[in-house]
Amino acid sequence: MTAPVASAAGAWPPIARFIAAERRLGARALKAGPVAAGVYEFLRFGVKQGWACLFGGVLLALLVATHLFYPRDAWLPRYDFLLVACLALQGVLLATRMETWEEARVILLFHAVGTAMEVFKTAMGSWTYPEPSWARIGGVPLFTGFMYAAVGSYLARVWRLFEFRFTHHPPAWALLLLAAAIYANFFAHHFTWDLRWALFATTALLFGRTWVHFRPWRRWRRWRRMPLLLGFALVALFIWFAENLGTFAGAWLYPHQRGGWAPVPLTKFGAWFLLMIISYALVFALHESRVARISSPGAAEPARIG
Repeated sequence: MTAPVASAAGAWPPIARFIAAERRLGARALKAGPVAAGVYEFLRFGVKQGWACLFGGVLLALLVATHLFYPRDAWLPRYDFLLVACLALQGVLLATRMETWEEARVILLFHAVGTAMEVFKTAMGSWTYPEPSWARIGGVPLFTGFMYAAVGSYLARVWRLFEFRFTHHPPAWALLLLAAAIYANFFAHHFTWDLRWALFATTALLFGRTWVHFRPWRRWRRWRRMPLLLGFALVALFIWFAENLGTFAGAWLYPHQRGGWAPVPLTKFGAWFLLMIISYALVFALHESRVARISSPGAAEPARIG
């Protein structure tokens, strides 16, 4: 069992000054009894989730804000402005140590994986980017890779913030094979059978017994847990909501939206669920390389990866 580490927030200078005040508030909640402590823990859970979504939340806000306010006749096209803004945001996260360089390398890999798929999918007519841009590959403006990077950023940050540990987790080789099969199917299904239902079934088989254990509030010393498959589904659902907002902001369009905005079909929820497995596999590989151990079913406390 690895020893507890100091709160990751303590390594982030922009919020370090708030730690003492938070500790005082937490101490009051503990003294007030279990109900107050439970409410405070729930609030901490929400705040930490929002903090983990920082990159994705800022990017989504930029999509909406530029749709509403960015000048259409600006010398710098909107998509290129978004690329510059995303690069600046990534630089800030690294400079302030909100993300580690090791995490950034994994996120960059998912960025490249997503961009390659974007180039293929737009060539096949799955969706389009209707506005002009200078920085693009084929029909894909380069800022789009940051939408995939936002998913990787969330997973890396939420893993660290909640100190994820697991029981009954499948081995790394099985997860990486599943991720590779999912990625191949995103391309191959245009030419042969779509195997997504087999991939859903394989995912359920691999993770059906897996629980993720997390700690929203270290001072209360209580671990919470949930089925990891449920966690995957919830994240994919929020991504689907974000995609609806992104298409409403005109960042990209599906064929059925060219005559006017319409909701993204629920079938895309399944696609994001599978795509998120790829991002999860990359982040898992990062943590598994640090601590190559998963807890046994009878362990008193789940073993830590990362």
